[in-house]
Amino acid sequence: MVKRVAVILSGCGVYDGTEIHEASAVLVHLSRADAKVQMFAPNADQMHVVNHCEGKPTEEKRNVLQESARIARGDVTDLAKLDVSAFDAAIIPGGFGVAKNLSDWAVKNKDCTIQPQVEKVIRAFHKAGKPLGMCCISPILAAKILPGCEVTVGQDKECEKWPYAGTAGALKEMGCKHVNTDVDKAHVDVKNKLVTTCAFMCNAPIHKVFDGVGVMVKETLKLA
Repeated sequence: MVKRVAVILSGCGVYDGTEIHEASAVLVHLSRADAKVQMFAPNADQMHVVNHCEGKPTEEKRNVLQESARIARGDVTDLAKLDVSAFDAAIIPGGFGVAKNLSDWAVKNKDCTIQPQVEKVIRAFHKAGKPLGMCCISPILAAKILPGCEVTVGQDKECEKWPYAGTAGALKEMGCKHVNTDVDKAHVDVKNKLVTTCAFMCNAPIHKVFDGVGVMVKETLKLA
């Protein structure tokens, strides 16, 4: 049976939107699994726009939905129109857009709030017993909404390979169980039907990130 998957984007570009390589990896693996995909994003302004050459914010204003359309090749729908009953699973790629546009984690860390439409969708999928797949920084959304869930953002000891390992500590403080995994693996929280992988939280070759995202997609579809 064909699985129907909602992919939730947060803009376009690692520093202020969805991480493009992660989104592409998700879409390739879903395509390979013959899943039917529909992409969604909030119709809202980005927190800010970052010059990706310099890594610095600019004065420009951009819309999350319009920017997400760049990844979706124009075929993206307002998140407010997502009908959970029409899908078997949802997947949220990473990128700083998760921490800036789908939440305010970038500013408030563990004291963050989640964008209301995003929170509503995650709660609805969870209540319906439908699986959620998340990679890179996006597991922070589950950590905030589903207390006590099990997630991974890679490893919990910072080093050159794991520059964002401090995130694991914040997740633990939020009451979640963080499970150390390598970049080409995923962790499955069977109870919550939540599948996570670290992706670019690890300083790893892109093919390993691609493989880890593939495991996350495969395990998410298995639960659907």
